Amino acid sequence: MRFVDTNVVLYAISRDPAEQGKREVAETVLLSRDLALSTQVLQEFYVQATRLTRADRLRHERAVGFVEALLRFPVQGITKKIVLGAFATSERFRISYWDAAILEASRALGCAVVLSEDLDDETDFDGVRVVNPFRVG
Repeated sequence: MRFVDTNVVLYAISRDPAEQGKREVAETVLLSRDLALSTQVLQEFYVQATRLTRADRLRHERAVGFVEALLRFPVQGITKKIVLGAFATSERFRISYWDAAILEASRALGCAVVLSEDLDDETDFDGVRVVNPFRVG
């Protein structure tokens, strides 16, 4: 199973012509069956997708509908174990708490891969490898 970071989900709704290629990749990724996410990803998506300063922002109803569609995938809640694990992962790898929480949620679901452009591509974080689905070449 592969874990999907927020940036992938956000590109799937982008209407920015400069992001068309990333949108197509994100849409293809979200058609897969082997995906998982966390409540953190769903929350971040909603906040960013409905942000007033976003040029192509979604209305509340549409954003909620998109989140509900994503619930077809396994969703990891943020537990005490994930929070504490994220503290340790953040310190060990010198990454943000939020990125570490993504890694720990993916680990809790048994995902070996996190699809993200926010973390270093092909980096292995103690058994969870990051893959940038937007990488060219």
